[in-house]
Amino acid sequence: MDFDLPPADHPARAKVREWIAANPSPSGKDMAEAGYVVPHWPAPWGLDASPIEQLVIDEELDEAGIRRPSNQIGIGWAAPTILMAGTPEQHERYLPKIFSGEEFWCQLFSEPDAGSDLANLATRAVRDGDEYIINGSKIWSSGAHHAQYGILIARTDPDAPKHKGISYFICPMDAEGLSMSPIVDMTTAHSFNQVFFDNVRIPASLRVGDEGDGWRLAKVTLSNERVSLSSAGSLWGVGPSAEDLLELVRADGELTDPVLRDQAAKLHIEAELMRLNRLRTLTAALQGKTPGPEASIQKIMADEHGQHVMELAKALAGADGMVAGSGPAGAIPARAKSGPTENKFQALANERPAVDPMWHYGYLFSPALTLGGGTFAVQRNIVAEHVLGLPREPNAEKGMTWSEARRTKSPV
Repeated sequence: MDFDLPPADHPARAKVREWIAANPSPSGKDMAEAGYVVPHWPAPWGLDASPIEQLVIDEELDEAGIRRPSNQIGIGWAAPTILMAGTPEQHERYLPKIFSGEEFWCQLFSEPDAGSDLANLATRAVRDGDEYIINGSKIWSSGAHHAQYGILIARTDPDAPKHKGISYFICPMDAEGLSMSPIVDMTTAHSFNQVFFDNVRIPASLRVGDEGDGWRLAKVTLSNERVSLSSAGSLWGVGPSAEDLLELVRADGELTDPVLRDQAAKLHIEAELMRLNRLRTLTAALQGKTPGPEASIQKIMADEHGQHVMELAKALAGADGMVAGSGPAGAIPARAKSGPTENKFQALANERPAVDPMWHYGYLFSPALTLGGGTFAVQRNIVAEHVLGLPREPNAEKGMTWSEARRTKSPV
């Protein structure tokens, strides 16, 4: 495909600018109704935008300082799955408020004893008339304490094989019997939670797709998650990008240290490779293809790239980089401040007004990048099997992972 973007006077840009002129401070609902939240979606939700048109829209909105509603899990993960497998009633009820940001969503997939082996989940959903009774626990649920709804997978048939007997639900987060405990990470942010289900009743009308088809739908969600987590922002698609950092470097003059110059050059190359690969992934999505192994390839690259961005940001501060709140001096774009804010590092802005506290927060958060949304090891397994055609890991046919085989001392 052609990777060159349209010039400044292109009609596609003019159309977006006309809308921005008429809506200089649009609400999330305004953006959703105009199709600018998911422009690549079909009507009535989007504009059937081509890959190039979507990038033009992104550029023009960014230039105008207009941000889409902050609802990453709802817009990027829940909505595509609901559109694909949900009922018309679910489409009409949930999609508009997901896109407008009126209803915030979380993900209820991971479990304390399942780790990256997501299909080994133990949370049960037992049918009782027109309801399901949910019992179990989920962990690492980002933003669950703010969410009105969550996407939940639970086992509806305990006798089915490991990847069968799982169903996919929309879970109201105010349901009776649902509780949660905060998980505070080393940045001091309360971003994650452990969620507990004690005889939580969910109407059967909130099941998405057929009973027992949840694993297939979960893979669709996870594929979209990996694409979403791999966009330009270095912290899972949000926060400052490599280009934001390199702009600060250019503004400060030449880099004379050869090691730092080499790091900066590599960072630029990584960012450009990922930009081109995102265009390929976007093209596949617009052709109606479900994100596949290329999503894992992008996530592997993006996670490590995000760590490289934050490492260079600290390295640019020299020895001062060991001090809390340190980083490169200079303002970063408002869109790059869209990461978590519930942390004490914002107070450091008063001590170092020339340095955005996002750099220090990002550096402490960056080790999580290669763990969340599927660990670096899991992603490499997917690429090895589905891209390179390598054999599956030992005992996979028996439904066992390598770690399970070691625990049970099963012969390899």
